[in-house]
Amino acid sequence: MKEGREIHRKGDLRRLSFFTAGSAGPLGKRKGKSMAQRTTDTIAAIATALSESGIGIVRVSGTDAVSIVQKIFDRNITDAETHTIHYGHVKVGKEMIDEVLVMLMKAPRSYTGEDTVEIDCHGGVLVTEKVLEAVLKAGANLAEPGEFTKRAFLNGRTDLSRAEAVLDVIDAKNDMALKAGMKQMTGGLSEEVKSLRAELLTEIAYIEAALDDPEHYDLTGYPGKLKKKLDVLIMRVKKLIESAENGKIMREGIRTVILGKPNAGKSSLLNLLTGEERAIVTPVAGTTRDTLTEEIRLSGISLSVTDTAGIRDSSDEVEKIGVERARKAAKEADLILCMIDGSSPLDENDREILAFAEKRKAVVLLNKSDLEQVIAPEDLKPFTSHKVILFSAKDRTGLKEMQETVRDMFFRGDINFNDQVIITSERHKAALLEVLDSLEMTESSILEKQPEDFFSIDLLNAYETLGVITGETVEDDVVNEIFSKFCMGK
Repeated sequence: MKEGREIHRKGDLRRLSFFTAGSAGPLGKRKGKSMAQRTTDTIAAIATALSESGIGIVRVSGTDAVSIVQKIFDRNITDAETHTIHYGHVKVGKEMIDEVLVMLMKAPRSYTGEDTVEIDCHGGVLVTEKVLEAVLKAGANLAEPGEFTKRAFLNGRTDLSRAEAVLDVIDAKNDMALKAGMKQMTGGLSEEVKSLRAELLTEIAYIEAALDDPEHYDLTGYPGKLKKKLDVLIMRVKKLIESAENGKIMREGIRTVILGKPNAGKSSLLNLLTGEERAIVTPVAGTTRDTLTEEIRLSGISLSVTDTAGIRDSSDEVEKIGVERARKAAKEADLILCMIDGSSPLDENDREILAFAEKRKAVVLLNKSDLEQVIAPEDLKPFTSHKVILFSAKDRTGLKEMQETVRDMFFRGDINFNDQVIITSERHKAALLEVLDSLEMTESSILEKQPEDFFSIDLLNAYETLGVITGETVEDDVVNEIFSKFCMGK
């Protein structure tokens, strides 16, 4: 039983009978700003990167968006139809700033749910800034980071989980992260959360109705029926939580360190993975003196790969510092790629490296298979339990097998983005863990034959906590923190 849990059978907890699945209801009410409190000022920002490009976009949103842009645009858009594009020029007084296209989207059919105007100008940094400056002088306020998406959330155009997915899509570093972000942005997680909340609400309403009106609602045998439903709900929540490990890797990538003795082929492997001559490769042992990190994509996932100095005892002070940095990087890594030179006898340095990697996620690459081998994969069995792959950084032998091995090590089961929701946010995972705890507490109450009041309390907590994910019951400071991570203009 949850320690310190309070039992209430009065007030709001007993007044749930007016809830209906699919409606927010009082407990589903968003704790953010009310409609009357929401900002009504018009905001503007540059929505494209500040660099030389073919096009730059200045986005304007708010009650006065059309009238503000009209002040600086030499074509009439005041009475224009929504979702139309207009050719003309941005002018400040008699000075022409740029030749532009103006896209008009009137409320509520816009990204923010407000009147929105986008000015497509030439993509130079100076000209884009000049157009924004003109809009601001005409009466708009400079938008805060993420304020357009925040307004979309506050105006009911999107929920919080979909809004967060916008940032995931922008920040995606690999194909999997992009697909996961798109799945969430189009409502994958949102729909699952809504479905779970609807089922919980049905049970909460039934229990409260039965407690208020026992003559018409019979709870005989109900705990057993509820237990069966909870088994299914718990399984669904656990599936979402388990996906968070895959989601974290998709979003952040795998911190990978290449470890081996000098001249084992570590730098050649880094160059092979990046497709560039990023590391200096020579026949001289000890060429690499410091760590070198590169971001690469491997089989659709991101790896932050660090090449390190060769692990060996050395009297050279600079090399000793490089070896210590190599050891430190390896301790912090998610994955170690152990490079063993198969063309030379196994020595103490090799055995030390294999022992270091034994308690970590690692793949052993028996390198230089293009040369005459003096070490076979079976020779390494007494020193490692990890998979050993015959490899050649020179002719790419074993590269595909290494890719498949890494994927299998880090991803649980097959990933099907058509029907699978993947949790990529620590905030969502924390909420789901609390939901799971509440559902398991409800099951404990059933098994302990506790009064039905206990069921309501924990089911209600699960219901409200799910609302935190979509923003139905989230606090203002959480909303502000989420959108502060967005870029300007989004």
